[in-house]
Amino acid sequence: MKFEPLAERMRPTSLDNYIGQKHLVGQGAVIRRMIETGNISSFILWGPPGVGKTTLAKIIAEQTKVPFYTLSAVTAGVKEVRDLIARCRADQMSMFSKGRPILFIDEIHRFSKSQQDSLLGAVEDGTVTLIGATTENPSFEVIRPLLSRAQVYVLNPLGKDDLLELLHRAVQTDRMFADREVRIEQTGALLRFSGGDARKLLNILDLIMQSLSTHEPFVINDEIVTSRLQQNPLAFDKNGEMHYDIISAFIKSIRGSDPDAAVYWLARLIAGGEDPKFIARRMVISAAEDIGLANPNALLLANAAFDAVSKIGWPEGRIPLSECAVYLATSPKSNSAYMAINSALQLVKQTGNVPVPLHLRNAPTQLMEELGYGKDYKYAHDYPGHFVRQDYLPAEIGRAKLWHACPNPAEDRMKARMDQLWGGDAADAAKQ
Repeated sequence: MKFEPLAERMRPTSLDNYIGQKHLVGQGAVIRRMIETGNISSFILWGPPGVGKTTLAKIIAEQTKVPFYTLSAVTAGVKEVRDLIARCRADQMSMFSKGRPILFIDEIHRFSKSQQDSLLGAVEDGTVTLIGATTENPSFEVIRPLLSRAQVYVLNPLGKDDLLELLHRAVQTDRMFADREVRIEQTGALLRFSGGDARKLLNILDLIMQSLSTHEPFVINDEIVTSRLQQNPLAFDKNGEMHYDIISAFIKSIRGSDPDAAVYWLARLIAGGEDPKFIARRMVISAAEDIGLANPNALLLANAAFDAVSKIGWPEGRIPLSECAVYLATSPKSNSAYMAINSALQLVKQTGNVPVPLHLRNAPTQLMEELGYGKDYKYAHDYPGHFVRQDYLPAEIGRAKLWHACPNPAEDRMKARMDQLWGGDAADAAKQ
């Protein structure tokens, strides 16, 4: 007999047994109404692992009794997608058609742009109802045309009450516990290691059961859970850590100048098994975006930390990451460079491809020189202080002011120099 994990045996087959996500499947909620009316529209389920995305899709298929097809973005290519869509079209034309088929795509964020493009026509003309599942933000991973054709529903990590309900249901109904004494003494460690993930909780129960002899009682307490997981650290990975939320908290703690919070969230990332290069990359971005010109050394240190963890990895890599996190959090903050490039990009979008002024162009050929390329350009180093006033922006744009100094010692000095060279507030006013 094939072994079936507890998590698979406990998978609910109806909404009555489905735990969590009341905002979607509770009385009067949107997905429950779809199931009750039989009018299923295309949507994408976005949430962390183990919160019921695949289960919900299967319940929909079971209760609506329509053809249900599954593709995994890990293994399916454009050909497989097109072949399945052709099959769905043929099924709909059959006199035995049972309604519009549901196409469930697990890990849809792994589909390439061309694979997602291949779905558009079938979703738009109603050949299939698309249900996608993803642990990644669809805004970044799903193409805009597909997002416009499918509503996104967010599934949340299971709360404490949800996990306890699942725990008690498992020990009361599953055959694994039928002839064994069960004692639930403490649940703190079990809930903590589960991290809002139903599959993790059930896998922990499986793991503890496998460590027992035939007649030993099944006991849940913090010591037993912790000791069993230490014996099998590979049973859990970073995906249950909601790493996008945690990295967001980490960066916002740095931006908010709270070194204690920054180190705490860094520890959460490390404990969750996050890639050290991912953490280091985000600190490089923060050094430029949030500290910026207030302390340019921050970018140097962040790059050094990235280089260090690339060379040494775990566990020693935690030390340069911690050093960098504390340094960034305690540094003065400025987003003037970040705001400047955003303003410049907006200006480019508004003004289009304005020609480069002739005096700023190079003239490597005689023809270009005759056409006025480089004429009247003033070479700054030929003038006192290595500076001379001239226009560096196109005439159509004028003296647009894109960089605004933030109030900090470093940028105060920069602004004072620019005021001295360009005439201070009078020049700024002319640039407005």
